[in-house]
Amino acid sequence: MLDDLDRPLGQDRKPPPDPGQSPFRIGALALGFVVAVAGGVYLFSARNDASSGEPEAVAVIQPAPPAPSPTPAPAAQVGAQVGAAQDGAAHDDASGASSQIAIESGVKVVRGNAGAPGALIIHVPDAGDSAPLPPAPDRRLVEKSRFGPLPRRSRNGATPAQVYARPLSLQPAFKPGTPRVAILVGGMGLDVAATESAIQRLPGAVSLAFAPYGAEVQHQAAEARAAGHEILLQTPMEPFNSADSPGPHVLRVGNGAKALDDLHWQMGRFTGYIGLVNFLGGRYTADQAATQLLMKDLAERGLDYVDDGSSPQSLAKDVAIANGVGFAKADLRLDASRDPASIDAALFRLETLARQNGVAIGFAAGLPDSIERIARFAADLKKRGVALIPVSAAIQAEALVSKEKR
Repeated sequence: MLDDLDRPLGQDRKPPPDPGQSPFRIGALALGFVVAVAGGVYLFSARNDASSGEPEAVAVIQPAPPAPSPTPAPAAQVGAQVGAAQDGAAHDDASGASSQIAIESGVKVVRGNAGAPGALIIHVPDAGDSAPLPPAPDRRLVEKSRFGPLPRRSRNGATPAQVYARPLSLQPAFKPGTPRVAILVGGMGLDVAATESAIQRLPGAVSLAFAPYGAEVQHQAAEARAAGHEILLQTPMEPFNSADSPGPHVLRVGNGAKALDDLHWQMGRFTGYIGLVNFLGGRYTADQAATQLLMKDLAERGLDYVDDGSSPQSLAKDVAIANGVGFAKADLRLDASRDPASIDAALFRLETLARQNGVAIGFAAGLPDSIERIARFAADLKKRGVALIPVSAAIQAEALVSKEKR
């Protein structure tokens, strides 16, 4: 017997007999109806999942054919730093290590068959003002010595002043005639906290000068470059007042070979600098023979020189130019007075000088108030139509001026 669930709806009442239908005809119709209902139930059950009661669809998925494996390109013979591409020369000792440095620095270098023979394509990421500079040292530019690694020219002529400078790709685009300001902040490495503040707070276009005496000077110099700052060695030199002597290994007049040893001791304290800037040095830079000794060594090594402007008797400019050393002189000391209002006034004068002369260089110590005021000043320069450039760019501008005068 059919239970209530299997019984068709409306079949529990007996219809009145139709006189026109025979019993046999009625039985055949009833049997057909039952078969149709049973078939529908079977089809409905076959199309549903017994466990979930949800509809189930079946589809055949064909796996996509595997992509062809790319043919490995020849290894790029590139330098350990971006500077190898900038001076157009191949790396003296190209290897897998140099390629790894290029990858870690965020610069993609591809050498292919397309275009001119030997074409080099460099993709520099737009990382803004704080884009890291390539790690230092570049092994092409290292001379081993008893004082540590010293900078030198490479065999193909690349110099530390070129390779370690903040790249042109990170410098601001400006129209001809745009006033340009360069700022150099010294005293880095002596106070760890103040140095960290300068590295992090100041724009990458601000150049930093490290004294050779800091306990963490190599680490912080590398950190500065990683934050986009080009760096210089702030070289202690003999002042007129012997009581102002800054420390050991000071460059002194009349010391000859001893002065060179002291210079090389300072140079070996850290790596990655584009050149030197004096610390004190009034007496040293006023002496022709002493200054000649210094500039000759810088010329041989491919380093630049910046005069901080503290000594009116300095012979550094003439001797540097005579030896082919890239040179620039600071136009203004920004924090001769440590009063914040005085620093702001000096920065305003620096901007005025840039508008008058095209380029102006300011020098400051790495003191908290100086860092604070310079950071505020630099943040609004672009809105005022002034470009902030690294010291290396100011040195190049000075070289062009000197060339036009000759």
